[in-house]
Amino acid sequence: MNTDIQDSHANRGDHLSQAGAPLPRKGNGGGSLFDDIRPFNPDELPAVFDRLLADRQFLSVLAYIYPGVPVEAIAAKMHSCTDNLDFQKKFCYGFLVKLLEKASTGCDMNAEALDTTRRYTFVSNHRDIVLDSALLDKLLIDARFDTTCEIAIGDNLLSLPWVKDLVRVNKSFIVERSLPPRQLLLASKKLSEYMHYAVAEKHENIWIAQREGRAKDSDDRTQPAILKMMAMGGEGTVIERLAALHIVPLAISYEFDPCDFLKAQEFQQKRDIEGFRKSKEDDIVSMRTGIMGYKGRIHYHCAPCIDDYLRSLDPAMPKGELFDTVAAHIDAEIHRHYRLYPNNYIALDLLNGSHDHADRYTAEQEAAFEQYLAAQMKKISLPHPDTDYLRERMLTMYANPAKNQLASLG
Repeated sequence: MNTDIQDSHANRGDHLSQAGAPLPRKGNGGGSLFDDIRPFNPDELPAVFDRLLADRQFLSVLAYIYPGVPVEAIAAKMHSCTDNLDFQKKFCYGFLVKLLEKASTGCDMNAEALDTTRRYTFVSNHRDIVLDSALLDKLLIDARFDTTCEIAIGDNLLSLPWVKDLVRVNKSFIVERSLPPRQLLLASKKLSEYMHYAVAEKHENIWIAQREGRAKDSDDRTQPAILKMMAMGGEGTVIERLAALHIVPLAISYEFDPCDFLKAQEFQQKRDIEGFRKSKEDDIVSMRTGIMGYKGRIHYHCAPCIDDYLRSLDPAMPKGELFDTVAAHIDAEIHRHYRLYPNNYIALDLLNGSHDHADRYTAEQEAAFEQYLAAQMKKISLPHPDTDYLRERMLTMYANPAKNQLASLG
């Protein structure tokens, strides 16, 4: 969301087909088949805006973001949005600009390998619950793409009705996870069909993380299951189905992770508490911390689309081997295109008890990183913190990108 409202106010004083066959659909947003998972269509937005503006929790969020701005002014601007992209430009883009001014020292993207007139499925490593996809949208606009991307988001983050409404206004589609095995298979098929429909017929880009959830230790690996899901939709061979999505490996690099201490804390909780699972409140804390916390420098790097790579593969390769091979290729592209910061090399050397990469940082930078780690460790709230373990976990988060890039470059 942006500050234009505040500025202007101040100036005034299911059914599944047989395996492999396309699913039936109708309507401009994917039809009734996808109604429960797709983003809202433009003609649905006015009713959704009214529903949001009647929700007390949503109004409290607006009051926090726009202190002193009448709800009527916000409502008028919302209802002026003609479609989801218009909403993103009028609200989300400016909010992100202001956020980056406060919480980062710069954010950029290298998209030289892409054709801005084409549509892609961005498969990226996952650092932040909210910002990874949100910043991609902003950066696509900056790179002169004529649209942003539809965002795959897990239903575990959508327990509040107004949040579910808001993300679907913001071009998100829902990944259903909390289902029995049979229903999960049907949901995966529908999800895959929707992704193919969004790229081929809606002419939208897509963002999806390379794995379910974030890699807490930053050891980013693509789950072959994600690729298997993608190949459930579309037509033709497995290679043709994957190529139809025009997959682009996307490397996301944050200099600092505001949630690093929360991730370390979760590691100890999982180690010490059998069956530990984060609560919905924990997810909300992670979202708020990730959005508002300091991130330093941020870089996005788009590797070349893998269509040509896919076509170079042996079509007779067994499916399991094929998915593993493609996943490994995506991993190598992401690892190779990380932007590494002094922190990454410092953490790797501290873990290894060496100075092998001392040419990549100064003594002052090492001292500053040690101070940062100590400050983050103090934020951990556990009855019996294992200091050595928690420090090792945090160092590993920062070291793994450097370790993986060095490995990918040989």
